[in-house]
Amino acid sequence: MSDKTFILTVVTPERRVFQETVNMVIVRTTDGEMGVLPGHIPLVAPLAIGPLRIKTGDDERKAAVNGGFIEVTAQQVIILSESAEMEEEIDVARAESARQRALARLDKRQADVDYARAQAALQRAIIRLKVAGHEG
Repeated sequence: MSDKTFILTVVTPERRVFQETVNMVIVRTTDGEMGVLPGHIPLVAPLAIGPLRIKTGDDERKAAVNGGFIEVTAQQVIILSESAEMEEEIDVARAESARQRALARLDKRQADVDYARAQAALQRAIIRLKVAGHEG
């Protein structure tokens, strides 16, 4: 590992989604978008539902991350998330179905609809579709 790279690990309760040496990672924290390069100051920050961009040389990979935390140390970056999917793992039909269900729940004006959960479900579906290259 050179001084221009670091190890990125993306972990969910079910599995390790990604672990490779990379040049840069860009995430959406609860305070806004943040880029991490080698030599970044150590920190821990909460993540919002959003895309994860991973840069290695001239290549860029994407993932959809469902919140969690990012921990930056001198040698590595760890992303702990409730769920995360690499771009190629996203089932577009399933994400579109989830988006439609969330929109239908939000359209209901009934007391039994949990709007915060429906909005979060909608946001997750939209991010998954965007990461997969389908704007939704």
